[in-house]
Amino acid sequence: RDPEDRFMRYSGVMQHLEKLRGERYDIIHIQTPFVAHYLGTKLSGLLGIPCVETYHTFFEEYLYHYIPFVPKPWLRLLAQRFSRHQGNSLDGMVVPSHPMRQVLKNYGITTPTEVIPTGIEPDSFVLGDRAEFRRNYGIAQERPVLLFVGRVAHEKNIGFLLKVLAQVRKAVPDVLFVIAGAGPALPSLEHEVREMDLSENVKFIGYLDRHTELNSCYRCADLFIFASRTETQGLVLLEAMAQGVAVVSTAELGTRDVLREGAGVWIAREELADFSNKVVRLLDDAKVRASLGEAGREYAHGW
Repeated sequence: RDPEDRFMRYSGVMQHLEKLRGERYDIIHIQTPFVAHYLGTKLSGLLGIPCVETYHTFFEEYLYHYIPFVPKPWLRLLAQRFSRHQGNSLDGMVVPSHPMRQVLKNYGITTPTEVIPTGIEPDSFVLGDRAEFRRNYGIAQERPVLLFVGRVAHEKNIGFLLKVLAQVRKAVPDVLFVIAGAGPALPSLEHEVREMDLSENVKFIGYLDRHTELNSCYRCADLFIFASRTETQGLVLLEAMAQGVAVVSTAELGTRDVLREGAGVWIAREELADFSNKVVRLLDDAKVRASLGEAGREYAHGW
């Protein structure tokens, strides 16, 4: 499976227009903006059926990482206008969390919007093989492991987690931070790891197939750590909990809807001392960590 999205071809879809008419669909549901959005709304008009879109990406906190030469306030305004224009062209919208519905309302989107959290796959609860995964990736069985899973992108705030790691290493010298995923921030993060002299404490393992390795990857960790500011929900947090892995995370935007203090997670501020202290305390106390992980696994069943 390709870890990166690909643009659909407008002409490739439109050549099947008559076949689409014949299928007599009831609704168009768009999952991504840009080409998919405009193609979906076009087909909605041509087929005479309503068009609904799920809003997955918080562009306001996203764009400046990719267009750094444009002032951030301008990009915020651009993102807000872009989202408002798209949102108000639809018959309905779906968001995965209540904070995101409020964000869209603040943008001036008047389209009827429903909160429908994204659930996790039942397979996420099938326990992975911690020992085998560690053997396959050359990780010592007793080594303390922190884990991040997700798109390796600037908006995920992985740079902050590297700073946390540097603090944690002072108390736990052999700690290893495993970063699983692919994305555009990988080269800069690899450079940052070298500059911070963290090469012995960080392992980039790339994109993992959900159906073969991902559960074992979660299971291999002692703690899952997360500090993204841009999540519309934060599904990886629930996936980690489903594997019984304790979590330390900030609670921003969509993750505020997902996280409950003590239910699999210790919530931390985006502040080095607070975040790193919570990580060290959990690494030092296997009993508390296991109890937190068990609570998280039970909590994840509700999603």
